[in-house]
Amino acid sequence: MCRHLAYVGEPRAVRDLVTAPPYGLHQQSWAPRMQKYGTVNADGFGVGWYADGDPVPARYRRSGPIWADPSFADLSRVVRTRALLAAVRSATDGCAPGEAAAAPYAADRWLFSHNGALPGWPAAFADLAAALPPADLLALEARCDSALVWALVLRRLRDGATPGDALAATVADVAARGDARLNLLLTDGTAIAATTWGDTLFHRLEPGRCALVASEPGDDLPGWTAVPDGSLLLATADAVTVRPLAGPPG
Repeated sequence: MCRHLAYVGEPRAVRDLVTAPPYGLHQQSWAPRMQKYGTVNADGFGVGWYADGDPVPARYRRSGPIWADPSFADLSRVVRTRALLAAVRSATDGCAPGEAAAAPYAADRWLFSHNGALPGWPAAFADLAAALPPADLLALEARCDSALVWALVLRRLRDGATPGDALAATVADVAARGDARLNLLLTDGTAIAATTWGDTLFHRLEPGRCALVASEPGDDLPGWTAVPDGSLLLATADAVTVRPLAGPPG
């Protein structure tokens, strides 16, 4: 379910990252090449980006497919950014529709996306929801599995966990309760953290210039590296590290 990408590095136009690549996120919304679950991603899309001097990201989200939004084509042409997170959505059965359910989710300086699904949601994960402070539950943007996963990650971040530890611990908790797919993507505008747990992920690094992390390559140029399933990835514009997560992928 879904396709997503994150970028940190030299300033780039949003269009160059999302719509211009021949097999980029725009193309993946209707013809992904490597998606394991679902066939199209037309249930919404979103882009979050950072402006110089402002740590709080801006977002543009819609409930329809990315190809049907002429306003985004105009916006993506003129907006430039040093960091971005974008996603196209294939909604999970039983989850809420609408713009509020489209990634990226945001809070404080963070942007987040979930590519996957929580089979048995919501009943199988009720105890995780019950352990969250009531204010966190009331702040959920949408009634969907991805919003709950984001709430679990955000609580750990606000409690002082590093981005990698917040993602890894959330994957462990959620995966222990069912055969979940948990490819998570997180950025604060300077670095990227991601997990692979049931679906594809790739990265491309140009040291000192930029790092790009995506569900699948946006082109056939060299430099893309597949991330093994069951991994935690940490990236900056200078380096990428990958290590195994505990336990088998869902």
